[in-house]
Amino acid sequence: MVESMPARWNQGLDLPSRVFGANSPLGLFDGDDYELYEEDGEYVLTVDLPGYDREAIDLTWHDGRLTVAAEHVDEERGRKRTYHRSFRFPKAVDHEQIAAAYTNGVLEVTLPIATEQATGMTIDIEG
Repeated sequence: MVESMPARWNQGLDLPSRVFGANSPLGLFDGDDYELYEEDGEYVLTVDLPGYDREAIDLTWHDGRLTVAAEHVDEERGRKRTYHRSFRFPKAVDHEQIAAAYTNGVLEVTLPIATEQATGMTIDIEG
């Protein structure tokens, strides 16, 4: 009997810090253009964006969601490429400490996991 090769290089590996992926405890998917994992109290997101200028990449945080958007226009070929993807996280993120760097066509974003969880509060009911 011949064993079949994994469809992806990381399929079948025991990577306990993986957040997204076929073997993820969350059961979410992973894409070919990014990798997202949890390590040392933070999420690390790497996105392959070769050919994009750093200034053409928009990174925003809004309402618990990180959005990566980019646009590249190739004047010589008359082509335009766009990239847009949003990410939600299973744990609260300290959004004031999010950091990003773009090097050699790879965007790396670190998102520290919030150490303090939101506490409850009493809501007054009028009437």
